[in-house]
Amino acid sequence: MRAIWKGAIAFGLVNVPVKVYSATEDHDIGLHQVHNADGGRIRYQRRCEVCGEIVDYSDIDKAYEEDGRTVVLTRDELKSIPAESSHEIEVVQFVPSEQLDPMMFEKSYYLEPDSKSPKAYVLLRRALEDTDRVAVVQFALREKTRLGALRIKDDVLVLQSLLWADEVREPAFPALETTVRISAQEREMSAALVDSMAGDFEPGQFTDDYQVQLRKLIDAKIEQGESLDTEQTFGAEAAETGAGEVIDLMEALKRSLEKKRGGAAASGDDDAADGDEAPAKATRAKSPARSKEGAAKAPARTAASKTAPAKTATSKTAASKTAPAKTVTSKTATARTAGKAEDAEPAAKEPAKSRRKGA
Repeated sequence: MRAIWKGAIAFGLVNVPVKVYSATEDHDIGLHQVHNADGGRIRYQRRCEVCGEIVDYSDIDKAYEEDGRTVVLTRDELKSIPAESSHEIEVVQFVPSEQLDPMMFEKSYYLEPDSKSPKAYVLLRRALEDTDRVAVVQFALREKTRLGALRIKDDVLVLQSLLWADEVREPAFPALETTVRISAQEREMSAALVDSMAGDFEPGQFTDDYQVQLRKLIDAKIEQGESLDTEQTFGAEAAETGAGEVIDLMEALKRSLEKKRGGAAASGDDDAADGDEAPAKATRAKSPARSKEGAAKAPARTAASKTAPAKTATSKTAASKTAPAKTVTSKTATARTAGKAEDAEPAAKEPAKSRRKGA
């Protein structure tokens, strides 16, 4: 773990230097947005509405709007606020833990001793243990003054940020104001149901079914060859420079074909490469969208690439049936070239037949 903040707990006249770590993390699988037609990465840009230019994060300030007027606050001005510059976790009160409403808990942090001698840290921990209380603290973190609760978990001090009182909404539901009659038998039956489901809470026995099933879906699509070359299709250069530019899909597929054809030539299999790759190129030019047949995915380096010839054959058959329509509607130069290559000979023969009939 990496410390996100350093400070000290002010416990009366006792000062306890600590490092702050996030105690929780998100286990969700990271997903990003892509264009459903060609799989191209969708990136968001910070564009100024006045000049229309894309603005770097370092050139962005914050502002507040009220009654048609906007006040711009620079980073230096925000840092000058006294509470923001404080690195002190001030203990203001010790309260029984049951007085803290769980609804107020926000985020948890581990506190590590940040001194050669952890005596002050252990002293505060023992004080909380002996009195069986929770320390209410105030501190500033990430441009916010926060309320928190200091408690113990496995011999480690844990800081839990709390919502302020005005951040918790009051429930106001008219339906609950009506009088409802509950019979004694209904109460007994509900109590019996609770007893039948009673047990000790063990967090480890529960799993996030959605994330498990999502992982299975992703693995299955990779095994079936339904994946794209991330480096070329999603724009690795744009990710490094932060420019937000994405490599053109057709250019990426063209490079992949050239790379694969070069590998086939090196192995002495030129004829097989020319027989399979050229139709596949025409098919990909006409169908930028990712299809189940895997024609556009053949360049992708996946474990399922062994089955690419069979899928390509199916794709070629489908492409040959619909070639005229796709050639007309295609907007890319590659697609027009591929369409002319397939239809040139039949088009040349038709006029000759017509002349013989007229003669």
